[in-house]
Amino acid sequence: QVQLVESGGGLVQAGGSLRLSCAASGIIFSLNSMGWYRQAPGKQRELVAAISVAGSTNYADSVKGRFTISRDIAKNTWYLQMNSVKPEDTAVYYCNADITYYSGPLYQPRNYWGQGTQVTVSS
Repeated sequence: QVQLVESGGGLVQAGGSLRLSCAASGIIFSLNSMGWYRQAPGKQRELVAAISVAGSTNYADSVKGRFTISRDIAKNTWYLQMNSVKPEDTAVYYCNADITYYSGPLYQPRNYWGQGTQVTVSS
């Protein structure tokens, strides 16, 4: 089985910084793409940032220039550095990944979600 475990959420003042981490565990053959989503109360879940195994990145317009996604393939871990945070960044943040894992005797691709971590930005 593969699990995604997030860490790093919490309460931060507007203008401050926070770093989220997501670690994938299990018998993993490859991480094919990684990302972060968020869901604020009463709103749909939205893509915040994504990164490919090759390192290409994609950001929501609302976070461009403030958030940075990065990854450490050797550790099966990826990060979201959040700078200059705003109250409107308050949400539950979820990590997501397309992973090829070993399910003996085959390797299978599947999409996984983390459990979510609360980020609250006070004004």
